[in-house]
Amino acid sequence: MDVITCHMNADFDCLSAMVAASKLFPEAKLVFPGSAERPLRDFLKAFPVEISKIKEIDMSLVTRLIIVDTKDPQRIGDFKEIIGRKGLQTFIYDHHCRRPGDIVGTVETVEEIGATATLLTEILRSKNILLSPIEATIMCLGIYEETGSMRFSSTTERDMLACAYLLRRGADLSIVSTFIRPQLSRDDLELLNELLTSLSEVVIHGVRVKIATAARENFTGDAAFLAHAIMDMEDIDAVVLILNMAGKTLLIGRCRVPELDAAQLMRRFNGGGHPSAASASINETIADITKEMVISTLHEIVRPVKAARDVMTSPVISIDWDSTIKEAEALLTKYEINCLPVVKDTQFMGIISREVVEKALFHGFRTSKIDDFITTDAMTALPDAAIGEVEAAMVEGNQRFLPVIDGHRIVGAITRTDLVRSLYEGHIRRSRIEQLHYESKHPAGRNLAAIMRDRFPAYVYKILQAAADVAHETGVPAYLVGGSVRDLLRGEQNLDIDIVIEGSGMKFAAALATVLRGQFKTHERFQTAKIFDIGLGDFSIDIATARTEYYESPAALPQVEMSSIKKDLYRRDFTINTLAVFLDKRDFGRLIDFFGAQRDLKERTVRVLHNLSFIEDPTRAFRAVRFSERFDFRISRHTERLIKTAIKFNLFDKLSGARLYDELMLTFREADPIKALRRLDGFGLLKAIHSRIRFTRESEAAFVHVRETISWYNLQFMEEKIDIGVLYLMALIVPLIDDDREAALDRLSTPESIKRHILFGLARLKEPFFCHDPVSVYNYLKGTSLETVIVLMSKAENDDKRKAISRYLTQHKDTKPLLKGSDLKALGIPPGPLYSEIFRTILQERLRGAITTAEEEKALVINRFQ
Repeated sequence: MDVITCHMNADFDCLSAMVAASKLFPEAKLVFPGSAERPLRDFLKAFPVEISKIKEIDMSLVTRLIIVDTKDPQRIGDFKEIIGRKGLQTFIYDHHCRRPGDIVGTVETVEEIGATATLLTEILRSKNILLSPIEATIMCLGIYEETGSMRFSSTTERDMLACAYLLRRGADLSIVSTFIRPQLSRDDLELLNELLTSLSEVVIHGVRVKIATAARENFTGDAAFLAHAIMDMEDIDAVVLILNMAGKTLLIGRCRVPELDAAQLMRRFNGGGHPSAASASINETIADITKEMVISTLHEIVRPVKAARDVMTSPVISIDWDSTIKEAEALLTKYEINCLPVVKDTQFMGIISREVVEKALFHGFRTSKIDDFITTDAMTALPDAAIGEVEAAMVEGNQRFLPVIDGHRIVGAITRTDLVRSLYEGHIRRSRIEQLHYESKHPAGRNLAAIMRDRFPAYVYKILQAAADVAHETGVPAYLVGGSVRDLLRGEQNLDIDIVIEGSGMKFAAALATVLRGQFKTHERFQTAKIFDIGLGDFSIDIATARTEYYESPAALPQVEMSSIKKDLYRRDFTINTLAVFLDKRDFGRLIDFFGAQRDLKERTVRVLHNLSFIEDPTRAFRAVRFSERFDFRISRHTERLIKTAIKFNLFDKLSGARLYDELMLTFREADPIKALRRLDGFGLLKAIHSRIRFTRESEAAFVHVRETISWYNLQFMEEKIDIGVLYLMALIVPLIDDDREAALDRLSTPESIKRHILFGLARLKEPFFCHDPVSVYNYLKGTSLETVIVLMSKAENDDKRKAISRYLTQHKDTKPLLKGSDLKALGIPPGPLYSEIFRTILQERLRGAITTAEEEKALVINRFQ
């Protein structure tokens, strides 16, 4: 016998998943293991579904048990007695994360999405199993209930797509709306009033929990709905309802903050659910005893709210107490900060602000020691200080910069920005919009673990988990950064894995390489490392120490120093590249966005981080164009203005040729470099290479022909690969005269071998050749680089010339005589200059198609040379 069941106190997700599973197991009986919620009971009265009672089931006959919407053996009633029985097959369909003690199924489909009904909708759709309109409606009910009508933070794109599919199959939303938000009956209102009257509050680690108690001999309403109603009415973080009735106690928990996991609370009472919504049923009937048990459990499981160490920036740039005002000004400017902690032999002495430094300079104290100007009574905080204490200290003391002190040593600092971000997080997290946590739309709360698991290959996800384990064990914060994070949010896969460490990147790399059983190499100067040879071919992982950088002059190479993740991200080129993902066992996958990257990704905008960005590194202008055209983003107007300012200041003239060359090669290797070159020319950036370079309509047409020729060549599957960068560089400077070509290549500091290669190839383009004679074509093109041949083919004026070059590449390029010198010797021809003439004659005849075999070559030699 096949049986489909769910958890006790069944809800719409249970019913919808059971109905869907019955389409996969059509002979199965649908069985509730216990009672059902009132809205579900009301629905089944209006729209009957054949549900068997558990007492009607002979457990000895069950050979296949299909469990939906739970894996917890304590929540499936009497069915738990047959779990593990020999010969029983167990199928599990669930959307809850796995917990210790969960049932392990013979076959499992478990994914953390909004509803189990979504999983089964996808399965039915993939198998082309059709649904009737009422079946589609039932499944819609499950998804809408479990996702809070798409409002809960657990809602995913897949839930919405599943509902869209069900609507196409005839789901009736008027029925859904009738049963998802039922009207309160008189009994409901009386119980709600009793619960509100009994409310008492406990505050644990800053989390406000209200507990309500009530008693009823018999209650047929929906207590879970009342919990939602209380959460809507009360400005609280969580609520626990204790409802005594008919010899048992029903516990219902609802929560809107991550510091408290409602499911964890209810598991202590053999219940379960989600972190934000859970329930349990116990035999204890004395409300006060149950309430004490709940409060005691809350004290055990509520996680503390943030402390100073959680929001501070570390490490902190400091200045020695006997430095001068002039030196303080230089340090503030160099690192773009507004306040410096002052230390003496690592001991914290006080702080000095930019405002004080500027006034001291104005009054002529340029060479005076800062010790005479520091604030020695500045408020400080301990690393474990609650964020509320930090807030009070900064507001009441009117202090924009709060040092975090451990003993006498400064270990971090909290700025006004850090504080405002933390406070705003807390405010949004406690907003009255149920389940819509800060993490769904704002930087510090959003978690990408599920997206990482879905979009990265399994081996990459496991490597990142291993990195998180190493970070946790070694006590150093680790972050996934760069294009891989950016492209996760863009919905694309990017396997350039870059990890930044707030600590020694090289030590971390050594530890992670050991775990991955790979090799690593380090770069001492930049505190970076690369892990490779981990059994995944060419795949490697880049590790870097969190760094800050400063520029000693415009367009110079940066100087780097160890710093914090915030400073490390601040040195990036554009906001869209400043995202990071926290890698640690405790909070794996948390997204960090200090600079509005998510906003700019959503608005499809390339934006610099600060106004001196292009002055410090003009090559960023080339990258702005590259990213803009690659992603089809716009460059913000302010960023465009800053590019034009850098051009006006002639900063590109100060760039080294090698850096320009590298940026140009990257541009050429884009999928469509034509758009980028058109945009670069629009800004006037191509003049940085040579004043006479333009990207005109004729240039664009030439590049289109080159691209088409490259596509043709790639379809021939030739072994020799084209150097795309060199090829497009040749095409770019073709319109210049010889002297200007060489000057442009010199400006780019083009490697000497490539420069000779290009100039020789361009010179060959001027020489005519006879396309009707394959020998002439061969002699003209042999010894010419592949890139030159491709340019020549793209510029061919007629089909005859193109066909001749095509034949050369596909048929004649590697043609050579089959006979060897030893063969000629065997024919009685003595070695000497004649051999060259013989081989040349053989080659020419082979090219013309007159001979094809070794025997024909021998015959030719005998006839002509003997």
